[in-house]
Amino acid sequence: MEHEERKLLAWHETLELHELVAYQSSGLMKLKMSITKVTDNELKELYKKCIHDLEGNLKELLKFYPSAQGYQAREEEDLREDMGFFAADLLGLSKGLVYNLATAITETATPALRKTFTNQLMGAIHGHDRVYNYMHKHGYYPSYDLGLLLGHDIENAQKALRMKF
Repeated sequence: MEHEERKLLAWHETLELHELVAYQSSGLMKLKMSITKVTDNELKELYKKCIHDLEGNLKELLKFYPSAQGYQAREEEDLREDMGFFAADLLGLSKGLVYNLATAITETATPALRKTFTNQLMGAIHGHDRVYNYMHKHGYYPSYDLGLLLGHDIENAQKALRMKF
């Protein structure tokens, strides 16, 4: 099938798109919230460059949403409360911790350290589960409704893009 003939993204592409937009939207919001606390001019310029880059990335990625599996056009509505942002940030941290601990285990030769990493990995998995369940319960992560999930991505990305710094 020729690239021009494709009308929809593949399922796995849609899920990768979701993950990248969610991750970059959260990161962009954090950068914009914290740049005013950065007093070093060189570091502040790095923040500004990163903000600019993430804004460009999000604008490019949002163009693919109409071709995403499960996408449903939605009217713009009031953005969800900030608790969704904070919960998503915590979910991202816990997901990263699981990933990093799992990777560390594969690189560890010392049995005692491997056991420590393994115990921490189990704790991180349980922590991720708690955060996910909180988000799902409060409607911040509608993981069983792809259209709604993608809609939340768009809302968060647009909110991040609109934020002033």
